[in-house]
Amino acid sequence: MRKIKVIGILLLLVVLMVQCQKSSVLPAEDYDDRLSGGGETVFNATSHAFSQMFTGMGTYDNYVHSLGDDVFSRSFVSAPAPINSGLGALYNNVSCISCHHNDGIGLPTAGELQSSLLVRISQPGTDANGGPLAVPGYGVQLQDKAVFGKLPECKVNISYTYNTYTLDDGTTYELRTPTYTLSNLYTPIASSYMLSPRLAPPMIGLGLLETIPESQIVAGADPNDSNGDGIKGRANYVWDVNTKTRLLGRFGWKANTATVITQVVSAFNQDMGLTTSILPVENSFGQPQYDGLKDDPEVADTIVNAVKFYAQTLCVPARRNTTNATIKRGEQLFALGKCVNCHKQTFTTGVDVSRPYISSQVIHPYTDMLVHDMGAGLADNRPDYLAGGQDWRTAPLWGLGLFETINSPGYYLHDGRARTLTEAIMWHGGEAEASKAYFSHLSTADRNALLAFLKSL
Repeated sequence: MRKIKVIGILLLLVVLMVQCQKSSVLPAEDYDDRLSGGGETVFNATSHAFSQMFTGMGTYDNYVHSLGDDVFSRSFVSAPAPINSGLGALYNNVSCISCHHNDGIGLPTAGELQSSLLVRISQPGTDANGGPLAVPGYGVQLQDKAVFGKLPECKVNISYTYNTYTLDDGTTYELRTPTYTLSNLYTPIASSYMLSPRLAPPMIGLGLLETIPESQIVAGADPNDSNGDGIKGRANYVWDVNTKTRLLGRFGWKANTATVITQVVSAFNQDMGLTTSILPVENSFGQPQYDGLKDDPEVADTIVNAVKFYAQTLCVPARRNTTNATIKRGEQLFALGKCVNCHKQTFTTGVDVSRPYISSQVIHPYTDMLVHDMGAGLADNRPDYLAGGQDWRTAPLWGLGLFETINSPGYYLHDGRARTLTEAIMWHGGEAEASKAYFSHLSTADRNALLAFLKSL
């Protein structure tokens, strides 16, 4: 009986190993093509593909990730309350997941419960640390919601104009141009001001991007276009509120945030009106909406660190159909069109002794982590540290082909104006003007191949 029991246990272990989706089971010839997140790639193409935790973690790290996941999904309420207290008095949404739907891209609407679009505001000039200059009475981000008895700062209005264009093969496409205006201001704005809409981005692979050595990123910068390819990628160095130093910007649509923890506490503070030990001052401080409560910080360090760890340890979905001839052709065209000059395929993460599972991973995010002039069409005309009014960070493309599955329908670009990949490409300008023209001149078959490649990411 004991022998039979042992054999049974061994068979069970074999079955579990076969079912395991870790990278080591891949054929060697497919290894690099499919492992977008290195060893932290997940083989899941469902609507939950962006919500899978790293596979190499131990029991404690799994626990912290799960705690962070729980907090990420919590809806906060106004104080005083026995649990999840501290929302507002001014806010944009009540939970992290309400903006990052399924840990993916957001919904480009304003004012609605599931809205994922926030609007940054500033006046001409820079603050003491070289960042955007706050507007008196409004700060650097507009909060369009408020708890009971308080006034939101304003209402954000979005209107679109639509224009139809034609590609060289006769295919038509439509671009919608957004216009953002403010109404119902709780108090007048005395100075001139600049607005910048920002859509909630996908959460995948943030820990991997954070671990890329700075030297690898800045090595790709070419602010003077020394190689003459028309691409002038620049690093954005920003003030980090956690370390109180200037660091390389890695996150945000303008690479205006240096670290994941700063991203987390900034979202707590600005998006939900929740204070932390790093940002202990209410976003409504100095305004009539200020609650005046002595409950700051409202989110404990343990909770902040759990959410940070959750954000750092979400897997990247594997590429799909990489041996398909059409997709291989599309990959070649992506390179020939010089799209790879900004959407750089490969980085290697650095060494993190506390997290060996994230160390020395060869990853394929398809970004150079730099900011580029994308032309007047996409400009918000609002500088953010070293990023100018026409500059945007090269968005990572890993997971791109699953946007429609995870966030049906999918939206693209910094404000979600693009509803298809073709629209997103045709909005490119500035340093990407030549690549856009290349795409528009492709034959129908080649253009479809390039799009198929993007959908395989």
